[in-house]
Amino acid sequence: MNTNNVKLLRKKLKKLVVSSWMQISDPNLAEVLCHKKFDCLTFDLEHGIFNIRDLSNLLRVASDNNKTAIVRLPSKNLELCRQILDVGADGIIIPNITNVDDLKKIVNLNLLPPLGKRGIGFSRSNKFGKNFKQFINSKTNPIIIAMIENEKALKNLDKILKIKNLDCILIGPYDLSASMGIPGKFKNTKFKNAVKFIKSSCKINKIPCGLHVIEPNFKELKKYANQGFNFLPFS
Repeated sequence: MNTNNVKLLRKKLKKLVVSSWMQISDPNLAEVLCHKKFDCLTFDLEHGIFNIRDLSNLLRVASDNNKTAIVRLPSKNLELCRQILDVGADGIIIPNITNVDDLKKIVNLNLLPPLGKRGIGFSRSNKFGKNFKQFINSKTNPIIIAMIENEKALKNLDKILKIKNLDCILIGPYDLSASMGIPGKFKNTKFKNAVKFIKSSCKINKIPCGLHVIEPNFKELKKYANQGFNFLPFS
């Protein structure tokens, strides 16, 4: 984890962060994205066609190009979360958070003792021991983003937003609309009201709110930026 990049991205989240969204295991593609005007790279392990070994190489490309790298977990698997942090991710996106308990467990795993229960050992995140003292004494925590992509989460949203060390909420539009029985119908009033509710709840709790802009359309990206969303993974 690059602490300077994490601090800078955390600061940018108060205004606007535009991220790439990568699902293909190709270091060359990652390098191309590093040279674009994205604030960070996001690697999607839930729907992407790569594993931990591939991820290590992709994160190395991001690191070599001084680009902040966030990883979307494939599930709420606690062991996999540890591995992703150990290979050097600057932050994680946790899919399908519907209640406080699931989020608390994963947040706890992201924090080094005494704040949390993250495992300590030689890994790529501390250059296999070279930066070990710096690593264990770091006061910078990885970025933690929770995805809201199920209607069930709405009734627990206020409690979710009060979890300490949560950096941002990310709306997953396809899964959220699907949970309402209207998959992909983003103009439906029910879906629009849910997005409005999430966004306003985040504002009240002073938590940045994001939305995945699925279509590679710059007008759509600009539209959501103008609406005040803070985190916009693009395409």
